[in-house]
Amino acid sequence: MTINALGIYEKALPPKLNWEQKFNLVHDLGFNFLEFSIDESDERLQRLDWSKAQRSEFRQAMWKTNSRINTLMLSGHRRFPLGSADEHVREQSLEIMQKAIDLAVDLGIRNIQLAGYDVYYEPKTVQSHELFLENLQKCVDMAAKKLVMLSIETMDDPFLNSLTKISQVKTQIKSPWLQGYPDLGNISAWPENDVIVDLENNVDNIAAIHLKDTKKVTPTFKGQFKEVPFGEGDVDFLGCLKALVRLGYSGSYTVEMWTESAADPTTEIKQAKLFFDQLFKQVGIRQEALN
Repeated sequence: MTINALGIYEKALPPKLNWEQKFNLVHDLGFNFLEFSIDESDERLQRLDWSKAQRSEFRQAMWKTNSRINTLMLSGHRRFPLGSADEHVREQSLEIMQKAIDLAVDLGIRNIQLAGYDVYYEPKTVQSHELFLENLQKCVDMAAKKLVMLSIETMDDPFLNSLTKISQVKTQIKSPWLQGYPDLGNISAWPENDVIVDLENNVDNIAAIHLKDTKKVTPTFKGQFKEVPFGEGDVDFLGCLKALVRLGYSGSYTVEMWTESAADPTTEIKQAKLFFDQLFKQVGIRQEALN
């Protein structure tokens, strides 16, 4: 049996709650932590420029509710990619990274999850690949100075859609502060991936894991990578979790959902929690005790 923490993605929660209410809800729903979001929206990117007072207010809400945040999910690089052909955009991407690292330090967050895109809205080229690696090295150097982990998520995009590809990146950027953040749904959706082999060969590079259901890519279907109800997609969660128990994975899991705009987010989160509670019991995972 392994003991693992289980968290919930911020975008699953009702959006109008203040931070203290959000942290209390995370506890009430039975999760160990919240995953914080800095996405490509202006609203969430503005968090990078929080004042000292705003950062203090956030920390006080965490401490008052005996809460923690394991990961800052930095998807803002979709809009400002490290591999952009536009030099100004690349400069913005590095500025976002430095601000995210500084924010993580101030908020007590140890791990920043990077979206594994060279570019998202631009054409992919050999140059975008090289620019991504060049700027990722700069990001890792920034993070190492502050002892913050950067972990690349396996994506809904062929560029970095497996731990094997992330391990290849790690052969070019050699640092203990660069690891992988597999999304079991994204890995499972790509037909070229053998999910179990990918986990077995790269378990020592896993900083954290996303739990998300997806529908597979086929020659006639581009796959579905978001908002697939748990149990209705193609991910073999039972098999993946059994493998991770066998491999001794003791890091955290985060349930990734986008239910903040749903009619009843709390009910949907409860259903997802029950789904994974039952799977954890089947495979021999004990959730970390709630504080």
